[in-house]
Amino acid sequence: MKKLVLFLTVALMALPLKVKADEGMWFLMFIERLNHRDMQKMGLQLTAEEIYSINNNSLKDAIVQFDGGCTAEIISKEGLILTNHHCGYDKIAELSTPQDDILTNGFWAKSKAEERAPKNISVRFFVRMDDVTKRILGVTNPNMTEAEREKAIKAEIAKIEQENNEGGKYTVSVRPFFQGNEYYYFVYQDFEDVRLVGTPPNAIGKFGGDTDNWEWPRHTGDFSLFRVYTDKDGNPAPYSPDNIPMSPKHHLPVATSGIKEGDFSMILGYPGRTNRWMPAQGIEQNVSFAYPAWVEGSRLGMDVMKKYMDQNDEVRLNYASKYASVANYWKNRQGMIDALKAHKTVEKKTKEEKDFNKWANKKENKATYGKVIEDINAYYAATNEKSRHDNYLMTILRTSDMGALPYSLGSAFSQYMEASPEQRAEMKPYLVNGINESYATLALPLEQEMLAKQLQLYATKSTGFDIAPYVKEIGSKSNNDFTAYINNAFANSIFASEEKAMAFLENPNADVLNNDELFKLSSDLIRQYNTVPENVKTLQNDYQKSYRLLVDGLRKANPDKKYYPDANSTLRLTYGKVIDLPRGNKVNDAAENWYTTLQGTIAKHKAGDEEFEVPQRLIDLYNNKDFGTYADENGVLHVNFLTDHDITGGNSGSPVLNGKGELIGLAFDGNIEAMAGDVIYDPKLQRTINVDVRYILFIIDKYAGATNLIEEMTLVK
Repeated sequence: MKKLVLFLTVALMALPLKVKADEGMWFLMFIERLNHRDMQKMGLQLTAEEIYSINNNSLKDAIVQFDGGCTAEIISKEGLILTNHHCGYDKIAELSTPQDDILTNGFWAKSKAEERAPKNISVRFFVRMDDVTKRILGVTNPNMTEAEREKAIKAEIAKIEQENNEGGKYTVSVRPFFQGNEYYYFVYQDFEDVRLVGTPPNAIGKFGGDTDNWEWPRHTGDFSLFRVYTDKDGNPAPYSPDNIPMSPKHHLPVATSGIKEGDFSMILGYPGRTNRWMPAQGIEQNVSFAYPAWVEGSRLGMDVMKKYMDQNDEVRLNYASKYASVANYWKNRQGMIDALKAHKTVEKKTKEEKDFNKWANKKENKATYGKVIEDINAYYAATNEKSRHDNYLMTILRTSDMGALPYSLGSAFSQYMEASPEQRAEMKPYLVNGINESYATLALPLEQEMLAKQLQLYATKSTGFDIAPYVKEIGSKSNNDFTAYINNAFANSIFASEEKAMAFLENPNADVLNNDELFKLSSDLIRQYNTVPENVKTLQNDYQKSYRLLVDGLRKANPDKKYYPDANSTLRLTYGKVIDLPRGNKVNDAAENWYTTLQGTIAKHKAGDEEFEVPQRLIDLYNNKDFGTYADENGVLHVNFLTDHDITGGNSGSPVLNGKGELIGLAFDGNIEAMAGDVIYDPKLQRTINVDVRYILFIIDKYAGATNLIEEMTLVK
């Protein structure tokens, strides 16, 4: 799975279903009641208390949310953490230079003194959770507008978070579930001294590139290693050379005995978003309006970035993470369009909603639920073209830093100019630092071309909903060719370079700022992004209420079904088995289609190809069959394998565990055939693609020679 950065999300919270063993993202506090017996039948050998305990060490103590968007796990008693290469990608790129390009060449710290600290990275440990539904809903009543309801809930949430943070020791988050019909609070502890320990070269960690992304068979060593540090007393602390490696409550033992098809397995992680309650017309809006715009804008952004990245190594490193993120979403969204159409999901959901409407319009239900589907459909009908518009506009902000930077920096300049001399003295160091950081990695020629081309796409394709007025005015004068305008704006803007921004800070002038073309353009884009027409506001209020009632009604109409909450970046467990995927027309290198081998990696080798060039050392190890103890009983080195776990973005880096709670693999991707998985679960096709832990150990040991890291781990045969 990929690190997916969303600019516009809707909290869509659950799915009514007849749950199969391989479906569901389950709360750990309910494992004993809902799942434990089923898991035991499949091969689990742990008690529910060994998975989740408040009072004793348990599996949950080894699982962390990595840098806000992925999952990672503790694999040694010295705070060593394992996650995906693509999860650490931006930090690895940040620590790289053209002279010391560890993104391309790899990096292995042979001692703790050699470990490298990126900026602004953290990991989050889950401490406990509890149900506060009655308390939260107790401050609401049916006569409230959605705005009134939200205000009352926010006030109560603030109280709960304050009551449970123990004087700031913990971060507390109250989250809605089942579209606001239930609420739980989560207590976390955050650690911000996290250092890079090891990463394979890009040719292993990102092998296959965009071509193989979301595809099976895969041959990718998608992993990296970091370490958590604490102060001398074991508490969270900012980076300091005096900090010590963490002594975790629990670390995962690593199984080296291998796996076979049909084995029980489970994943603990932080899935980001699933939308399985999404109404039929919401899916139709995405398939026909939102996602096509996302795909088109992303493709354009990738082409512009690639052009400049290929010309300059520094630009390549600075934009590597952004390119990877945009490319991932580009393929993901196109895959979702294709999969949702192939599954006829809109038609199936429409039928379900007709059945619900019959129940909703029974005499005893009509007053509460009778207009639910009508209000939901009215909202989508009114916002289809806005959805297309918003996605073209979001693409500008997602691919062009100069789409939003002049507005955000200019707003700070405005506050600075209005401040007293004393306040200015206090603000100035922060502004200087902000300018330095904002421009440190920008390639201005790239940004200039990106902004001009994305504006042209936005102005010419967002035809069903009014575009930003200043963009419209500029485009009307040039037949929507923004090249000359952007070139002139960059030539004269105070935001065109770090030097010009710094010069303005030394001699600020309100007229200069307010007449700056990049500031005017950026402000226009941001205002349009935040604008909601009055007619949509009214429909939105009815929609939010009806959506909540839809979920409530469906659960009441089907009270005997087992429900799990939809993903929302909270810790979940999913379980199933090691399983193959019908081959179709794709040829795998392995004897069976549930795993791939190093032989397949070598077979894909293309000298000089940035996606498929295999490092010579890996080729030599393969030719010599120098696999150490990591091959199977037939002397074959496994690379990736499949399970039927129910995961999504945010699960990247999640541990795949056997029935004893031992690490057997690392989740990193899904398959294109099941790209509709965030909306519907397909047990026949939905698969998780994982790195075999033996391949990880092989790369660390035999390829990199980082035996110091192997010695840290608890290996179990």
